[in-house]
Amino acid sequence: MSEVRPKKRVLSGIQPTGKLHIGNYIGALSVWVQTQSQYENIFCIADLHAITIPEAIEPGDLALKTREMAALYLAAGLDPDQSVIFLQSDVWAHPYLAWILGCCTPLGWLERMTQYKSKAANLEVISAGLLTYPVLQAADILLYKPDLVPVGEDQKQHVELARDVAQRFNHLYGDCFPLPAPQIRVSGARIMGLDAPETKMSKSIGAIRRGHAIGLLDSPDVIKKAIMSAVTDTSSETRFDHAGPGVRNLLVLYEALSGESRAAIEDQFEGRGYGTLKKALLELAVSTLKPIQERYHELTADPDYLERLLEDGAERARAIADATVAEVRGLTGLVSSRS
Repeated sequence: MSEVRPKKRVLSGIQPTGKLHIGNYIGALSVWVQTQSQYENIFCIADLHAITIPEAIEPGDLALKTREMAALYLAAGLDPDQSVIFLQSDVWAHPYLAWILGCCTPLGWLERMTQYKSKAANLEVISAGLLTYPVLQAADILLYKPDLVPVGEDQKQHVELARDVAQRFNHLYGDCFPLPAPQIRVSGARIMGLDAPETKMSKSIGAIRRGHAIGLLDSPDVIKKAIMSAVTDTSSETRFDHAGPGVRNLLVLYEALSGESRAAIEDQFEGRGYGTLKKALLELAVSTLKPIQERYHELTADPDYLERLLEDGAERARAIADATVAEVRGLTGLVSSRS
């Protein structure tokens, strides 16, 4: 069912696992912050998704990482007056709608998902949650009927599945869900690992392998080691379209953090060698992350503030999600005993 809104609504979220890194900042957090005044914003911390593979994180670590993520959302610049920020698990409508949508979703749609196939190939025991978590992700999205879903390039398939699920539900039960569109950053949507430029920078790999990623909370010394040891090649090419994968990745990082044009960057580093590029990127990365880290430490020094903010965000999210669930219940014939 369509509704008239003064602003378009956006919905996105990140799992509180691994090491939040500069690729997450460039591809997601910075985009959310830069555009938050343009939209009605809903951003969750996807803690239910974090237990899809139970062995991947200890319960105590999950609790700590969840609060860390909330603080980093704010430290990166999200304004709770402009954005609803909440824990996915605090809004019961997420798993509730996921069950209903799962009953509408053909099994073959889930078995074809790229992330399911790649993760399942490395596991001895494959949980049902690993197969069905895209349905929960669809519920995360469709509950709030967003116009746009800011995601990384690798998550585009999940937004497409949400659209497919929405269309199938609408066909079976009647018009309910508008079709959301993915919003992907043009440059910097896919930052690669510093030690393996053929692989996307990963929160999970970054948590266990030094030199793979630049963590948002890394010290200047750690950032220096990661950048100065980043993979390059034997030539001295610093043009975006001609550089090897490692150098191109450094150039894209510099472009995203500096906001300078590609032509200006190529002129700046032409014939100067990779050492100059790495030193310039190091200075830029440290200066970008310093205010985020300072604000993060201020926020974590007041845990009660974070708790109040998350409680308020959950209450605001529930108001929207509960209205959607009520609509879905009516369409599917799930009659409330309280009616």
